[in-house]
Amino acid sequence: MIHDDLHSYEPRSGHDLPHDPFNAIVGPRPIGWVSTRSAAGLVNLAPYSFFNAFNYVPPIVGFASIGRKDSLANVEQTGEFVWNLATRPLAEAMNASCAAVPPEVNEFELAGLTPVPSVRVAPPRVGESPVAFECKLSQLIRLQGADGQAVDTWLVLGEVVQVHIARTLLKDGIYDTAAGQPILRGGGPADYFGLGEKFLMRRPR
Repeated sequence: MIHDDLHSYEPRSGHDLPHDPFNAIVGPRPIGWVSTRSAAGLVNLAPYSFFNAFNYVPPIVGFASIGRKDSLANVEQTGEFVWNLATRPLAEAMNASCAAVPPEVNEFELAGLTPVPSVRVAPPRVGESPVAFECKLSQLIRLQGADGQAVDTWLVLGEVVQVHIARTLLKDGIYDTAAGQPILRGGGPADYFGLGEKFLMRRPR
């Protein structure tokens, strides 16, 4: 079916809708639940809705900081961060960690979470999370528009240098994505999703 009844708009001129649909269309998105530590030793934990994996070998993940947040400042100072899997059982704790608080407030304590020492980086991981990636900064890029003008967003890319997976999520050695119960960010001010239908589709040969 060809769709000919379209709501079309130029983003720079506004969308003329109750809520910007961009986040809802590009979604649901995995959550970048990122723990960092400043050069002075202050620990930070924050979720980022613009997050994904970008490369396989070496494994590279990244998140976008819209504005100069504590996570960005800490990564700039130390070159390290940890991604923690945000799961359905941890949804409330994840949400608590996104409170707008001063840098000296420890979000692990705020959300009732356990900081566990990492192996190869200084920032701790979330002990309650079944999966964590320890990462070292590979690139820090300030985004810009098509007109070349810089925007107030920084893309933080990191190479995964250590992986932690709860053995309960390994079925015959294969990671069970659904069993991990990841939560995903949708559009709107409060929309989240869990995984739904699973189907198999092989690549053409």
